[in-house]
Amino acid sequence: MDFSGFDIAVGALALLVLVLLIKGIRTIPQGYNYTVERFGRYTKTLSPGLNFIFPFVDRVGAKMNMMEQVLDVPSQEIITRDNAIVGVDGIAFFQILNAAQAAYQVSGLQNAILNLTMTNIRTVMGSMDLDELLSNRDAINERLLRVVDEAAHPWGIKITRVEIKDINPPANLIESMGRQMTAERNKRAQILAAEGLKQSQILEAEGRKEAAFRDAEARERSAEAEARATQVVSDAISKGDVQALNYFVAQKYTEALGKIGTATNSKIVLMPFEASSLIGSLGGIGEIAKEVFRSEGTTGAQRQAARPPVVRPTDN
Repeated sequence: MDFSGFDIAVGALALLVLVLLIKGIRTIPQGYNYTVERFGRYTKTLSPGLNFIFPFVDRVGAKMNMMEQVLDVPSQEIITRDNAIVGVDGIAFFQILNAAQAAYQVSGLQNAILNLTMTNIRTVMGSMDLDELLSNRDAINERLLRVVDEAAHPWGIKITRVEIKDINPPANLIESMGRQMTAERNKRAQILAAEGLKQSQILEAEGRKEAAFRDAEARERSAEAEARATQVVSDAISKGDVQALNYFVAQKYTEALGKIGTATNSKIVLMPFEASSLIGSLGGIGEIAKEVFRSEGTTGAQRQAARPPVVRPTDN
């Protein structure tokens, strides 16, 4: 079969169109953006899906990952404000928001983010004391995130998180911190023990105060009773009742002898006294008792006489 020149030209044109389609069609995967350069100059950004570029004129430049990415920050030594040397490592999360800026505003994006993060870690943590580093990790992360994100904003990226993973003080510093913690705990224990002793002494003093108050109250009441008894005896004497005085003296003699006899340091007591006075006092006590019993008997007889006669029924 013979082909004319026109057929050959049409076939060649169709083949050229097919090659141009193959070269110009670009499929962009989800989560990526491609930049397009025309004669070396950025012209547009290809989004995920089916896209077309002019073959031999346009070409794909940078293929940028638009998903959130993780960047491991290696360990480095920093010097704190109180001259303590500690090892610190961390992790950073970032996401590209503008593919063109990330591709053309900085060379080596991940390396730039890594060095920026490490530099700001030294700056932020170097301005703090060691105790602040160990106790304010959340504040350090928040400050690092704010500083690094602001610095990386012209690159078309968003720093989502910056986290400090480990803070490793030297071994001798850890040992010193352990001794300090032990001393602090011992101090707390001693303070608690002293507070307990103080409280117990206060309670004991309050108990003694209450006991002394009650003893004084008991002595006061005893003195009042003694004064009342003395007043009764004095009134009886003023009325001419000598037996009451003898009773009072005999009672005092008896109480004194009882106290002497119950003393622990006395075995034999030789005490001269007038026996006739004691006997007379005892006699006075007997006379008082007789008068009391006699008055009781008289009163009973009078009550018996005052009762109405009992009428007993008789048998009719």
